[in-house]
Amino acid sequence: MSEEIKEELKEATAAAPEKEETMADYEAEIAASMKPIHEGDIMTGTVIGISETEITLDFGSFTDGIIRLEDASDDPNFTFRDVEMGQTISATVIRRDDGRGHILLSMKEAAAVLGWERLTQLLKDQSNIKVKISEAVKSGVVAYVEGIRGFIPASKLSLGYVENPDEWVGKEIEVRVITADPEDQKLVLSAKEILREKEAENRKQRVSNVEVGLVTEGTVESLMPYGAFIDLGNGLSGLVHISQICDKRIKHPGAVLKEGQKVKVKVIAVKDGKISLSMKALEDVAAVEIEEETYEMPETEEATTSLGSLFKNIRLS
Repeated sequence: MSEEIKEELKEATAAAPEKEETMADYEAEIAASMKPIHEGDIMTGTVIGISETEITLDFGSFTDGIIRLEDASDDPNFTFRDVEMGQTISATVIRRDDGRGHILLSMKEAAAVLGWERLTQLLKDQSNIKVKISEAVKSGVVAYVEGIRGFIPASKLSLGYVENPDEWVGKEIEVRVITADPEDQKLVLSAKEILREKEAENRKQRVSNVEVGLVTEGTVESLMPYGAFIDLGNGLSGLVHISQICDKRIKHPGAVLKEGQKVKVKVIAVKDGKISLSMKALEDVAAVEIEEETYEMPETEEATTSLGSLFKNIRLS
C-alpha cells in the first residue's frame, strides 16, 4: 500500500462521524427501569441522598427509593451518620408509593432475610466481626449485627470475670457468632474464643523467647501428683516434674512444696509451647560449686596452727 493511500485512509477515518447512540444501546437499562416492583421485593441501590431522617436510593428504576430512619434498624442508637454517599444498600419494598412518588423501603425487613443469611454464614465460617455494645442487660450486653439484636453473655465478654456489664456499653469489640437461629430470632455472640486464641498466640511468642538454662524465681501456683506448676510471671508458667524437685524420692510434691511458696528454678527445656523446670538442677550446680571451692592442704603443711606462729611476726613497741 502506497504512502498516499495510507494518508487518505487516515484522513477518512479521522473525518468519519462517531456512531450515534440509539435506544438499543440502553435496552438493559430501560428494561430494568420498567421492571414491575412489588411489595416484599428486596432491592439493592446506591445512596444518592442523606438527611437526618431519611436516605435516598437510586436503583435504576423509574423513581428513587426512600428509607426512613424508623425503617432502618432496630438499634436505638442507629443514625444515618454511619451511611455514606455511594454506599450500596439492600432494602425491602414496603410501599410502592410513599405519597411523593417515591418507593418506600425498609432496611429492617431486608435484614430479617439477608441479615440472618449472612449471620448463618458467619457462624459456619467462624469469622470475626466488630460490633459496638449498645446496652447492658441482665447477665450480659446487647450489640446489633446487620440490624439484628445480638446478646453477648457476661461470661463471653472477657477471659476474666465481668462484674459490671454497664462498663462495656459504648465499647467496640471483636466477636464471633456462636448461635444464629432465625426461627427463634436468637443471635448470640462471643468475644472469649477470640481473646483465648490471641492469648495463646501471645503466650507462644513469650515462651519462644525463654532460653534453656535460664535461672529465675517463681511462685508455686498448683500441686499435682506428677509435679508442681510454677508461675514465672508475665503470664508464663512451667512444670517442675516430681523427679526434678529434689534429690530425695518423694511420693507427692506437697511433701516439699506448698502453694504460694517462692522457689528458684532453672529452665531445662522449651518444647511445643511448654516450659520444663528443675529445682534439682540448681542443687546439683550448688554441690559442684562447693566441691570446686574445697581447698586441700599440701602434705608439707601442718593442718593446725600453733599460737606462737600466729604471733611470730608481730612486734611489740
